[in-house]
This record gives sequence, C-alpha cells and structure tokens, in this order.
Amino acid sequence: MKPSGWQELLLAALFAMLAAFVPLVANGYWLSIAVTAMMYLALATSWALFSGPTHYISLATGAFFGIGGYLVGSMMSDYQLAFWVPLVVAPVVAALLAMLIGLATLRLSGVYFVIFTLGLAEMIRNLISWIQNNFLGSRGLYVLTDLRDQHIYWMLLAVAAVVYLLGWLINRSRLGFALRIIGNDETVARHVGINTATAKVILFTTTGFFAALVGAIIAPRWSYIEPNQVFSPQLSFLVVIMALLGGAGRLWGPLVGVIPFTIIWEWVGVQFPNQSFLFMGLAFLLIVYVLPNGVVGRIEQLRARLREREA
Repeated sequence: MKPSGWQELLLAALFAMLAAFVPLVANGYWLSIAVTAMMYLALATSWALFSGPTHYISLATGAFFGIGGYLVGSMMSDYQLAFWVPLVVAPVVAALLAMLIGLATLRLSGVYFVIFTLGLAEMIRNLISWIQNNFLGSRGLYVLTDLRDQHIYWMLLAVAAVVYLLGWLINRSRLGFALRIIGNDETVARHVGINTATAKVILFTTTGFFAALVGAIIAPRWSYIEPNQVFSPQLSFLVVIMALLGGAGRLWGPLVGVIPFTIIWEWVGVQFPNQSFLFMGLAFLLIVYVLPNGVVGRIEQLRARLREREA
C-alpha cells in the first residue's frame, strides 16, 4: 500500500530525527562519509524539486554550488567577514543568477537545455579562474572557522529537511500540479493556460538557492578553496546520477540513491582513483537502461504487477 502524503511527511520527520543522532555515534571516517552523504542528499533533493516533475535534466548544480563556496571563501578571506554573512549572501546571489538564467534559457528543452547547463558551469569556473589568476594574484582562498564536521552535518541536515518540506508543500499546491503537467506535455500545459515559463523559473531559482547554500555550508570543511575545486562538473553529474538512481519522480527517491552510491563512490575513489570517471559513466548507463525510473519507480512497478495478479 502506497503511503499518503501525510504519512510520507511523518516518515521523513522520523528519518530526520534519527539522522540527527549520527554525529553522536559516528566519528572520523564514518562521520566524514555521513557529511558527504548529507551534502549530496540536500543537493539531489533540491535538484529533484525542478527536474523531477519537469523532466528537465539540469547540470548547473555545480555552478550554483561553486558560487556558494567561492563567495564564502572570497568574503571571508578578502574582506574578513564572519562566516554567517556570506552564508546569507551567497544563496541570494545564486538565486538571482538562476532567475536571470532561467528567464533567458528555459525556453530550451531536451538535449539543448542539458548542454547549456553544463556549459554554464564550465563558463563560470573558467571565468572565476581567469579573474583569480589575472587580477587577484592568488589561486586559493582560506576559510577558517571553528565549525567541525558534526556542525556542518547538522546544518546540511537542516537544509535537506527544509528542502523536503518545501517540496512536499509544492507537490500539494497548484504550482506542483502545473509542473507535473509540464513534465507530461508542455504544449498541453500552455494550451490549458499554465504559465510554463514562470513555473519553471520559480523552481529553477529555488534549486539554485539551495545548491549555493549547500556550497556555502560545506566551504569550511575544505579550509582552502580554489575555483577548480568548488566549480566541479563531476559534482553536477553525481547529483543527477544519485537522484535518478533513487528515483526523481518521488521527493524521497534521492535518499534511496544517495546513501548507497556515496558509499560505493568513496570505495571506488580509494580503490580505483584513476577510474572514477569510468565508473561514473557506467553507472549512468546502467541507470538509464536498467532503472530508468529509479529504484523507487521499479518498486512501484512491481507492486502494481502484484496487485494486478491478486485482482
């Protein structure tokens, strides 16, 4: 029996409460894995807010994540501001940029949108690197705070919980209904009077905001930041793979993909550091051909077949 919306929210709240105890029982390596998993959970869930219902595959997560991390490094290193100042400023700046990009490009669809978002991340990375090398005289920025891994974990958990709650509210609203129609057939959505451009821009802006917020929160974990580190195209692909593995059609789907894939990815990075991109490509192909609707989608298909047999 499929859980109702309120049951899903209750289960999510229970998971969040249990997850809050992880730093109290884990330390060292496993706490580091938990922080990484929570980072990807927040990113993949926010990615699913936009790409799940609309079926637009965005590879811009790395760009907005990088903006968050880089602004924290720049404002703390160059202007000696407290960590909380850029933590507030960075996601706002990224949201404004996402809104402008959305207004200009969300008329694109399919492979054109995918290529544009990937190109956007690379353009921002190279632009920041060029400015850093030619005008600022330094490649890296220092982010020195008193935050430890457990503090970063709890902050990321709070972000993931807020993203989930926001997604739950959107799914039950007229905006969520409009997005689902857009995902099924955007032409039909326009014909029935839905302002498709506005709906897509709102959600794209929201994902940009949360991606930058996660990037800002994770910045103290690195201590030293450079553009090639925070503007990583690999991060964008990993977020997509994890969300699709779990199933972007359900808001809690990314959770199913993030936890196992994070552990496997860490193992691959240690055992086969030079083959990580090969593994990423194979994982993407397997998901597309074997689990196109993710693990959650496959489970729901199996349940539907069982009900048909019982009937």
